[in-house]
This record gives sequence, C-alpha cells and structure tokens, in this order.
Amino acid sequence: MAQEMIEGINPTRMELLKLKDREKLAVKGHSLLKEKRNALIMEFFNILERVKGSREDVEKTLQEAYKDLTAAQIVMGDLAVKKSAMSVKESVEVDIDSRSVMGVVVPVIDSDIHQRTMVERGYGFLDTSVKLDEAARKFEESVKLIIELGEIEKTIILLAGEIESTKRRVNALEHIIIPKLENTVKYIEMRLEEMERENFVRLKMIKKTMEME
Repeated sequence: MAQEMIEGINPTRMELLKLKDREKLAVKGHSLLKEKRNALIMEFFNILERVKGSREDVEKTLQEAYKDLTAAQIVMGDLAVKKSAMSVKESVEVDIDSRSVMGVVVPVIDSDIHQRTMVERGYGFLDTSVKLDEAARKFEESVKLIIELGEIEKTIILLAGEIESTKRRVNALEHIIIPKLENTVKYIEMRLEEMERENFVRLKMIKKTMEME
C-alpha cells in the first residue's frame, strides 16, 4: 500500500524546512490534545458519579413527598389539599452563571430555595394536616435537587461532546496528518539526496570533459 503524502509540494529545501516545522507543531498539538482528552475523561467520570447519587436523591425525596401528599389527601380530602396548594406562593429564583472546564463552558446554577413555614407558603395551620406540611417541605427540597441535577447532567452532555470532538482531532493528527507530514518529509529528503547525487555525477562528467579538451 502506497504511503500517503501531502499533494502539491515541491521537493525543495525551503519546503522541507516548512514541513519539518509543521510536523513539530502537529506532534506538539497531538500531545496537548491527548492531555486535554484524558483530563476531560477524568472530569467526566468524576461528575458521572455525582449524577448517580443526585438522581437517587431526587427519586427518594420525590417518593417521600408523594407519600406524604397521599397521606394528607386521605386526612384532609382532595379538595382541601387542592385549596391549600392554590394558596401557595411561588418563590423559586434561579441564577445561571458559567465556568470553564478545560476550555468547555459549563453552567453553574444557583437557586434561592429555602425551607419555608406554613405561613410563608400561604396556608394556615388549623385547616391543614402535618403531612401536607411534610409533603410541601420535601417538594421544595426536590426542586432544589432537580435544579442541581440539571446542572450536572448538562455539564456531562457538554463534556461528552467535547471529548468526542477532541478524540476525533487526536485521531486525525495521529493517523492522517502526522503520517502524511512524515512521509512527505522523507520523500523530499530522498529526492534532494537523489538530486545532489545527480548534480555530483553531472559535475564530474563536466570536469572530465573539460580535462579532455
């Protein structure tokens, strides 16, 4: 199988020097990209562990919240629970910022969610069950956990995309660009050596001809 080379390159010393510089840059770039890829993969798996724990926390808290809500519906009745729910004031404030992980911009979400009293939520103590208050508290906690989970999952998606892109660039350098540069450099070096030998033979022939005259 013929070795692939860069097309349209003239076998001159100037081109040889340029190609050697490009080869050095490509090798250095390949090394840096491999380091970046490895660091991104480590970060990816570290965050992946957080996702598993975060999802489990969300599922557990939501299950407990729905269990308390069901208990409240049994004690208070559906209509009373709905009436209390309608009186609850919305109070979720979310601030979205960003940070850089190896050049990848990922979200940082800050949510202002705190546990509130029954009065702060907007319903009274006398006409509600303690289970409703427990359900409300756990739903508030769930919202905070879901926001945190969203931040982590979005970060994982962005990191996975950058890892894939970096892997493609590493492979392109390793299997296509660097081999082509190396093959072209070798070809030019061989051609220059051949040209030098041809010139040497030509000069010897000219010298011999001049001596015979």
